[in-house]
Amino acid sequence: MPTTSRREDASLSREHPPADHLLLHFSDTHFVSDGLLYDGVDGRVRLAQLLAEVGKSGVRPDALVFTGDLTDTGDPEAYAALRDVVEPFAEQLDAPVIWLMGNHDKRPALRAALLGEPPEETPLHRSYRLGGLRVITLDTSVPGHHHGELDDAQLAWLEVELSRPAPEGTILALHHPPIPMVQDLAVLTELRRQDRLAEIVAGKDVRLILAGHVHFPSSSLFAGIPVSVASSTCYTQDLNVPVGGIRGRDGAQGFNLVHVYPHTIVTSVATLGSFATVGEYVAPEEARRRLAGAGLASGDRTRR
Repeated sequence: MPTTSRREDASLSREHPPADHLLLHFSDTHFVSDGLLYDGVDGRVRLAQLLAEVGKSGVRPDALVFTGDLTDTGDPEAYAALRDVVEPFAEQLDAPVIWLMGNHDKRPALRAALLGEPPEETPLHRSYRLGGLRVITLDTSVPGHHHGELDDAQLAWLEVELSRPAPEGTILALHHPPIPMVQDLAVLTELRRQDRLAEIVAGKDVRLILAGHVHFPSSSLFAGIPVSVASSTCYTQDLNVPVGGIRGRDGAQGFNLVHVYPHTIVTSVATLGSFATVGEYVAPEEARRRLAGAGLASGDRTRR
């Protein structure tokens, strides 16, 4: 006898519940104390544009995560400028900011300007709680070099942290992504000794790894864990250059939205700029009306 598909059934239900958490993942802001980066890119303007577009969307994240290379040369004035752009925005959203070290950053200046701590040179790693979700940050920077590495003390600290599972699992954030580099020259700046990190995170409650560094969005698996790499808010890498080449460009800047569900995590790329509307624009109120007409809740994430 014929059957009725779920799509034909008037009593619809959502396949998935609304997300429990939402993080905004930014990376590689590369602020300079004055002038333009490479005499052509104004990282302050690009980040301000992105934040303005996020603000207009009405989204309300649980936290803003910046995965390193916050400044280009580690100047204290550049960190102060970054703080002046980001902190008022975060306060409007009532969301904490999680700062990470990158290979272009300097630990003493970052600690003093962004964390209000003594200007120490020790690696910067932290554990944050967003309700039952844990975010652990690791400092993969090596002073004076552009490759990444984790020393024995950092790995031992991480192992102790992960020995105590979090109720909703853990998101691990670091600057250098523990994945293969698809650009030839990038292997000079990759994260080294990745096997040691894999031994520690495998089988633990780490649900996702966030990273930056490469200046284009990317995804992979590491020790069975999804890896989500955010692009740069300052300038990006053109992956359509001749194979083996490398070219930065002032375009396609963006960030990632990280929606955390009870059973999975979804990362989505948002890019800078407004473009012509294609098809019908459906306003939020109309979207809610249509969902209500179908007997469904909207899953609105404008409030936590």
